[in-house]
Amino acid sequence: MCAETAPRLLIAGTGSGCGKTTVTTALLCALRRRGVPLAAFKCGPDYIDPMFHTAVLGVPSRNLDLFFVDERTVRGQLARHVPADGVGIIEGVMGYYDGVSGDTDTASAAHLARATGTPTVLVVRPRGQSLSLAAQIQGFRDFAPNTLAGVIVNGVSTAMLPFYRAIVEQTGLPVLGCLPPVPESAIAERHLGLVTAEEIGDLPDKLDRLADAAAQGLDLDALLALAHTAPPLADETAPLRPVTERPVRIAVARDKAFCFYYADNLDVLRELGAELVEFSPLSDDRLPAHIDGLYLGGGYPELYAAQLSANCSMRDSIRAAVCGGLPTVAECGGFLYLHRTLDGHPMAGVLDADARMTPKLQPFGYVTLTARQDGLLSRAGGQIRAHVFHYAASTDEGAQYQATKPNGRAWACVHGSKTLYAGFPHLYFRSNAAFAADLVRRCARKG
Repeated sequence: MCAETAPRLLIAGTGSGCGKTTVTTALLCALRRRGVPLAAFKCGPDYIDPMFHTAVLGVPSRNLDLFFVDERTVRGQLARHVPADGVGIIEGVMGYYDGVSGDTDTASAAHLARATGTPTVLVVRPRGQSLSLAAQIQGFRDFAPNTLAGVIVNGVSTAMLPFYRAIVEQTGLPVLGCLPPVPESAIAERHLGLVTAEEIGDLPDKLDRLADAAAQGLDLDALLALAHTAPPLADETAPLRPVTERPVRIAVARDKAFCFYYADNLDVLRELGAELVEFSPLSDDRLPAHIDGLYLGGGYPELYAAQLSANCSMRDSIRAAVCGGLPTVAECGGFLYLHRTLDGHPMAGVLDADARMTPKLQPFGYVTLTARQDGLLSRAGGQIRAHVFHYAASTDEGAQYQATKPNGRAWACVHGSKTLYAGFPHLYFRSNAAFAADLVRRCARKG
């Protein structure tokens, strides 16, 4: 077992809305322009922010989540994916110390930074503050053990940087630059957060302007030097092995309606021996030929409900395949697609239930799923970690699993059988790879 150098930084924030994604994306753009080999990561279960990282780098951004997996596994993920001759950039989640519950920092950005020995740069947005900004930063520095090593001031001009530098440096933390306002590169938001990178037609232009702003205001040399102070990491995790001798092809829905996938979930399936074949429920006529399984991920099917409904041949193809016993995992948006209707639009009709969008966020957050009966992914009693976040309601959420939040709240969910998992929770396969292994084995037997 060899230790990997893995130079890296974590970009944290004082809270949601301080500009972590903008600063992280701008930094990635500027370093890529310099020719620095890069890998990007996201602390927590978010799907959308990693899409912007991926749009910049052209390679998948991966989630690092200490609710889903243990510290050793997260260190292994970094050791495997950070280029030895480059840098890993990790975007934090919420506020620096905000974790699974309100009274601990478990699974927070601070926890991730400590567990991986990653230097942290704190993003602050003054918003009318002067000396009070120093008090706020001092609070973050002294609140608990941490790896804070610098500050980036977001949303201020380079002309104002000396003013804020004099304030921030009273806390003992160096200022590593500012990101000037770039209003023309602002990303619109909707109910699940930012719009996805694929939906932004002029994204390359926006990224170029962010790179210009980062080159103008950030101390890139100091940030790179800080990244190289991170201690080496070792990958102590055992690699997964293929569980089938015959080729297994799993069709993966991938388009504007279905785009929420953990890169690590796809890695797990490949490591277990599956070949992944992408298709579009929006534009393709039918499922790919010669497939052994189907993965319908989350996304925004509600925005494309009319187009999905109009593609009758695809709906018929999926209904016939799933009802015919094709092993299928359908998470959140994919689950909605299998309903009879979504907001009145005919969908695939696999499930005897109707779905509608709601104005309010439904019960959300981390859950542990426990199988109440044998099914596609597990025997009764099997457990896996997952995340729930949606503005939709179903007339029948299913009852194959019990979802339990860290605070103890529990409810029944998921339609399941020996060939089907369909429910709101997004699974994280690495938290119990046996679930993914059972899926690949079932695909190898074609149900």
